[in-house]
Amino acid sequence: MSVSTELPRVASREEWLAARIELLRKEKELTRARDALSAERRQLPMVKIEKDYRFQTAEGERSLVELFEGKRQLVVHHFMWIDDADEGCKGCSMQVDTIGDLPVHLRAADTILAFVSRAPLAKLEAYRARMGWRIPLISSAGSDFNYDFHVTLDDARNLEYNYEPVAELRRRGEVPMAATDMPGFSVFLRDGDAVFHTYSTYQRGVDTFLNTYNLLDLTPSGRNEQRPMQWVRYHDRYGA
Repeated sequence: MSVSTELPRVASREEWLAARIELLRKEKELTRARDALSAERRQLPMVKIEKDYRFQTAEGERSLVELFEGKRQLVVHHFMWIDDADEGCKGCSMQVDTIGDLPVHLRAADTILAFVSRAPLAKLEAYRARMGWRIPLISSAGSDFNYDFHVTLDDARNLEYNYEPVAELRRRGEVPMAATDMPGFSVFLRDGDAVFHTYSTYQRGVDTFLNTYNLLDLTPSGRNEQRPMQWVRYHDRYGA
């Protein structure tokens, strides 16, 4: 990652403090707005899942309700697979890296975080071993799951991403012309054996969960990139 040559101006401690207090006022406004938006998000209506999705895990085949592991809520990270490189995407891999271990605190909050990819389980298991992750990767290969939740782009089966036509997003350059997968998160709620879809987010909505980016946003250089993921590498390819 290159270092920006555009540095903040040098000021006295008093000038810095005045500027910091003004910024704090704006940060508090943003926090209150975010809290209000989160409350509104929790009130979104939900849609009952009628399709019998099947997933492949290291422990065998699982239904969608079984992915909850008895918990009430399920957050799915749609883990992108790059066909040309035959490996997971850099950004999704960085997301798993930042989790660090099994998300035990989410489990304590009655919530499961699952990383689901359309790649076959054998490829996911080999990739997970390479990355050294304890977090399992789950395969949705052979099901409509990725298509129904609009993260695998196929002009014949999925014409929408981030609630807009894929063709329009490609025209604006927001989706690469050759992209097969795109990032996303989807949230589900379980009531007994019934499962409901409550929320999905894509594109910049995924940034919230990239802790590396959130920390860099605090620094003078910020993300320091002309395009997303410009400097990001797989953690086994940074070298010294």
